[in-house]
Amino acid sequence: MRLQEIKIDPSTMRLELDIMEQKGSFAIVVCDGKARLTQLPEHGETKIITHQGKVKRVKFDEGEDF
Repeated sequence: MRLQEIKIDPSTMRLELDIMEQKGSFAIVVCDGKARLTQLPEHGETKIITHQGKVKRVKFDEGEDF
């Protein structure tokens, strides 16, 4: 699965992430008290689709230079 859940501390409602452990580019999406991390492709688009103010899905369209 491309979206990895990030734990949010329920007592402080904060998330902590060591960015040095991540490779390449990535995005963090937060909605309704949940956070998820996804790696971004080297070549392509990543679209975050929302509906009524909430994240509905994350779509990936990848390609490679020829």
